[in-house]
Amino acid sequence: MKASPSPVLALKQLVSRLQRENSKIQELLASLSFALRSFNNLNQFFELIPLITSRVTEADAAALILFRSDGQIRLEQLHCHASEQCPNIRSALETATRTLAESLAMLAEEQAKSQQSVEDTPDQRNQTDDRRYMEESLDRQLSIRLPNDIAYHGTAILVKDSQMAERGRLYIFSQNPDYEWTETRQQLIQVIADQTAVAIANDELAIKLRDRQRLDRELEIGAEIQKRLLPHQCPDIQGLALAATCKTASWVGGDYYDFIPITYGLADKTALADGRWGIAIGDVMGKGVPAGLIMTMTRGMLRAEALNGHRPSRILQHLNRAMQPDLENSHRFVTLFYSEYNPQTHLLSYSNAAHLPPLLWQEETQTVRRLDTYGMLIGLDAGSQYQEAEVRLQRGDTLIYYTDGITEADDPKGDRYQEERLAEALADACRQNLDPTAIQDYIFDQVDEFIGPNGHIGDDMTLIVLQITD
Repeated sequence: MKASPSPVLALKQLVSRLQRENSKIQELLASLSFALRSFNNLNQFFELIPLITSRVTEADAAALILFRSDGQIRLEQLHCHASEQCPNIRSALETATRTLAESLAMLAEEQAKSQQSVEDTPDQRNQTDDRRYMEESLDRQLSIRLPNDIAYHGTAILVKDSQMAERGRLYIFSQNPDYEWTETRQQLIQVIADQTAVAIANDELAIKLRDRQRLDRELEIGAEIQKRLLPHQCPDIQGLALAATCKTASWVGGDYYDFIPITYGLADKTALADGRWGIAIGDVMGKGVPAGLIMTMTRGMLRAEALNGHRPSRILQHLNRAMQPDLENSHRFVTLFYSEYNPQTHLLSYSNAAHLPPLLWQEETQTVRRLDTYGMLIGLDAGSQYQEAEVRLQRGDTLIYYTDGITEADDPKGDRYQEERLAEALADACRQNLDPTAIQDYIFDQVDEFIGPNGHIGDDMTLIVLQITD
C-alpha cells in the first residue's frame, strides 16, 4: 500500500501548485494586455477573451456577448472545454440574445409612441433602465434555457463616455458542483472585462480619427499590390486538379494564398509538375498599404524558406522568428497554414500558425476531417514552436483551404455561416462528383444564399480547392 505524503511534503506540493497556477494566470493576463496594445483588429482580440477567461477562472466555458449601438445583441465568441455541453451552452446563449433583442426592439417601439413629460430626463433614465433590463433579462433567459447542472456567472463590460455605458457581458459556465465563484475569480473576470471595454473604446476612437482621403489612397495602392502578388492562375501539378479564388470585401484584402514550386528553377515543365509543391494560405491582420507590405514580406520570405528544403514546421518557425521584430513594431500579425504536397507519394505535410484548419473530404470513408496542428500567430512570440502532421491523400480526396471571411459571413439574423455549414457544403459537392472549379462555385453560391440578396461581404473570402485525380 502506497504511503501518504508527510504534512510538510504535502504543504510544499500545495505551495508549488499554487505558484504554478499563479504564474499561469499572470502569463495569460500578460498575453491579453499585449494583445490589447498590439491588435488592430478588434475581432482578433475578441477571440482571445473567452479563451483566457475560462482558463484564469478554471471554468468549463466562457462567452462574450456584445450590445451593439444599433440595438443588436449577439454572441460574439464562445470558448468551451466541456464538449458534451457545448451545443447546449451555445443554443442557450443564441436563443437568449435573440429573445432579448426582440424584446428590446418592442420596448423601444413602445417608448417611441409614448409621450415624455418636460420634467423627465429620458436619455439618462433610458440608459439606466436599458442596462438593468438587459442584465436581468439576459440572466433570466440563461437560467431558463441552460441545463440545471450548468452554473453560470456574469459581469458587465462598461465603456465610459459612451451613449450606452454597458456594451456587453462576459459569462463563465461550469458543470463542477464544487465550483465556487470566489472573490479572486470575480476580480480576474473583472480585469478581463475592463480590458475588453478599453479595446472597444480604442476601436471607436480609431474609427472617429480615420482620415478618409488618406485611406482611399492607401486602398488604391494596396489593391494594386495585392493584384500583383496573388497567383494569376493555378499551376499544373501531377495528379492534382486545382481551383483558387480570392474575393475581397473592399478594394484591398488582407488574405494571401500561394503555390510554391519546391523544384524552383528547373526548365523542364514536366519535372516541375512532378516535383513537390508548397501550398499556403494566410490572413494579414488589417487592411490598406501596411497589410499589403506585410503580405509582400510574407510571400518573399515564405518562398525563400520553402526552397531551403525544410519541413513545414521548421519553415513556420524560421518565418516567425525572422518576421517577429518587424510585425511587433507594426502591431500587425499573420495567420498562416503551410503545406507541402509530394505527387510521387501523395503525402501532404502541413503545419499551422493559428489559421483556420483546412477541411479534407476522404472519398473512401465519405467523411470530412480537419487538418490542424498547434501554433501561434506569426509575429506574436519569437520563441513559438510549431507542430507538424501529414496525411496520405487518395484518389477522389478533396481538400479546401479557406479564410474566415467564409465561416464568419452573417445572415440577416446575425448568425454566422461557421465551419459546420462549410463542411456540409463540401460533402454535398463531393458526393455530386464535382470538379474543383464547380466545388468552388458551389461553396460560394451556398455562402451567397446564406448571406441573402441584401447582404454584403464583411471580410475577404479566399478558397483553394485541391482534388486528387490520380
